[in-house]
Amino acid sequence: MDTVTVSPKYQIVIPLAVIEEIDHFKRGNQMVNLNAREFARTLDTLTGDAIFNGGVSLGRGKGKIRIAITKGLSPDIHDVFREDNTDHRVLSAAYDLQKAAGPKAKVILVTKDVNLRMKAKALSINAEDYTTDKIQNIEELYSGKEVVDGVNDSIVSRFFQIPYQLTFEELHSYIKGDVYPNKYYIFRNKSTSALGVLDQEQEYFRKIDKVPLFGIKPKNAEQTFAADALLNRNIPLVTLTGKAGTGKTLLALAAGLEARKFYRQIYVARPVVPLSNKDIGFLPGDVESKLAPYMQPLWDNLKVIQDQYPETDKNYQTINQLTKDDKLIIEPLSYIRGRSLQRVFFIVDEAQNLTPHEIKTIITRAGEGSKIVFTGDLYQIDHPYLDAQSNGLSYLIENFKGQRLYAHINLEKGERSELAELASNLL
Repeated sequence: MDTVTVSPKYQIVIPLAVIEEIDHFKRGNQMVNLNAREFARTLDTLTGDAIFNGGVSLGRGKGKIRIAITKGLSPDIHDVFREDNTDHRVLSAAYDLQKAAGPKAKVILVTKDVNLRMKAKALSINAEDYTTDKIQNIEELYSGKEVVDGVNDSIVSRFFQIPYQLTFEELHSYIKGDVYPNKYYIFRNKSTSALGVLDQEQEYFRKIDKVPLFGIKPKNAEQTFAADALLNRNIPLVTLTGKAGTGKTLLALAAGLEARKFYRQIYVARPVVPLSNKDIGFLPGDVESKLAPYMQPLWDNLKVIQDQYPETDKNYQTINQLTKDDKLIIEPLSYIRGRSLQRVFFIVDEAQNLTPHEIKTIITRAGEGSKIVFTGDLYQIDHPYLDAQSNGLSYLIENFKGQRLYAHINLEKGERSELAELASNLL
């Protein structure tokens, strides 16, 4: 949403053109439709003529919020941008506010639309992105793991002896990075190495072994870490990031199948963000037909898992039966509305296309005994108003690191094929 702030009186001004635009999105079941209705309800709690005349107080010291009535483009804006559309009306509202407030007041257009910010700056209107939910440096985002070199041979060898764990005091002197619960480590020296994880109470390091997930075998250290986090029922929230082909979705699906006896249902969802920002309405068919192409990659991953077994195998038939009995459901994320997330293994794919608010909404729906897994590629964002720093998945990782109920792993090595890995690195 586009807003205008004015200082020193600290007002939040919403042009009426923005309200009109939101009205166009209020019908439907996609995330944008749900958010539009929620915004309308929130604004409705501030009803009264005052919101159009002088504004409504947001609380002591917090300024006011008001709606500015837009009456077409101002002459100066019309001379530059002749097309009368919502963006230009928002620009016009900011321009008129700046003229009315005078040179001593500071008017700032706040929008996530980078093109609108550029247009505003061209007209000498201050413009900023919404930064409250933005992380500072994507390159320094928590990876969930650390390589620890130079560990004493005798210490590493003890990892392979019962009880397969070492105390924090025995290893902490070798660690250079931040220490968090459920952080994964590769301890190594010249002769050997061991994989470990710091427990939730930060008292000991537990040795990690490669464990198959419903026929899918981890192929590298990061996938081994991911498998451990996905199967750990004491960790109800897991995030997996990585480029295409690193196995994020495949591992999450396989883990859900492997741990199915502990959950009432496996629910797999992804947000519908059409490529090139085209609305799904241009696709032929009914709603199910329109949404099918966006869900197909999830079915493809499920088929990869199923094809690990012959058609006569019990595990092959198990997947068919789970789907038939609605114990395994693959649907658009917008269909989550109204669902109960009690004892559900809930996988949200392509989570980089969610806003921080949407991420929060999903997590706060988690009931007792549920596990939520977010997967995504922070550099493959299709949402027009999100980037690597402002999307909900990055925001979640930055804010949840260090929490005992959370684990994160960034998968680095592509395992889809040698060609896919080469293309991912070069193109």
